[in-house]
Amino acid sequence: MRLDRRKFTVGLAAAAAIRGANKSTSAQAAPAYRGPNVIIIRFGGGVRRRETILTGTTFAPFLLNVLTTRGALIPSMTVAQLEGVDTSHAEGTLNILTGRYRAYRDVGSPFLAQHLEPTEPTLFEYLRRAFDVPAHQALLVNGEDRPQEEFFSYGVHKSHGVAYRSEVLSLYRYKLWKLRTRLSQGVGSEAELSAVRNELQKLERHDYRGSGHAQASQIEAMWQRWQDYYGDSGLKNPRGDSALTELAIWALQHLRPRLMMINYQDPDYVHWGNATHYTRAIAVIDKGVERLVNAIDADPEYRDHTVLIIVPDCGRDANPLMSVPFQHHFNSRSAHEIWTLILGPGIVKGRVLDKPVDQTSIAATVGGVMGFKPYRAEGRALEEVFL
Repeated sequence: MRLDRRKFTVGLAAAAAIRGANKSTSAQAAPAYRGPNVIIIRFGGGVRRRETILTGTTFAPFLLNVLTTRGALIPSMTVAQLEGVDTSHAEGTLNILTGRYRAYRDVGSPFLAQHLEPTEPTLFEYLRRAFDVPAHQALLVNGEDRPQEEFFSYGVHKSHGVAYRSEVLSLYRYKLWKLRTRLSQGVGSEAELSAVRNELQKLERHDYRGSGHAQASQIEAMWQRWQDYYGDSGLKNPRGDSALTELAIWALQHLRPRLMMINYQDPDYVHWGNATHYTRAIAVIDKGVERLVNAIDADPEYRDHTVLIIVPDCGRDANPLMSVPFQHHFNSRSAHEIWTLILGPGIVKGRVLDKPVDQTSIAATVGGVMGFKPYRAEGRALEEVFL
């Protein structure tokens, strides 16, 4: 299926009709999904334009020199400067997923942690309510050092909710599966099993939304393959953002997602005080994106049938006098300055859309591509990037 601007516009209209039909006949089975796949890459941990999309200073050469020739670059996307809108990772992720600002509530954040839940439907919920897409084909791929973002897989809006949630892939979820499997098998001494129970309880305390234990059988089968391949030590499998790339590629091979969001995060290690943590992490993400694109191009079912949307969660400060460089918590103008790159079938190639665009436009654009209406989203769909 090749998208163009006309089909995109028709898709928006069809999405509205589907929503109306679903609303009036809630018991009717949702239709099968036959549109393009969408992969959202959160170029995360907060990044500046200077180190990513500017010639001469980039640490992401594949992104800048290769991918921009295959799609439409929007260098002037922003996170809106509104009261109560913070330039941080969880908030930026929820801006993307819901298409709204401040679409979350605090459910009891402890000291030095952040426990938020979406108050509006996420893209996963919109898709799964509109179409017959199983949970294991609507995936959130998350980093092990930001466990709070494990639980952004569904909102609490009355028309959607947990029944339409995404599944989550992460090393955290793998550890839960491994420990539960070990207990169910009962292998080991009582002291060893007691240690496993204690470790499991410690991990389960991260689940501040009570999202449950079991994952889809297809995902549990993938975890078994992961364990068979990498073993139990945790020393052989990739870590950090390299692990997210590996999990995403395994998902393409074993789960065949229709909608997937990958939450890269490692540039945020700059908070330790070393600027090279930030720039090296950008290069790692760039290599991961290259691997992912190569995997898509090599797969006949994904090649020419997948739209990629690459967008940061937030920007970073440009104040050279700060003791720790590249901060994002002070709501400065540069922390609101991000960008996006969209590529895939029907997307204009090599175009730079140099006009102000809002981060909340991502959700509306994904809905237009996939044929559902994210009716609670505030942003407008980016029709200009289509042929």
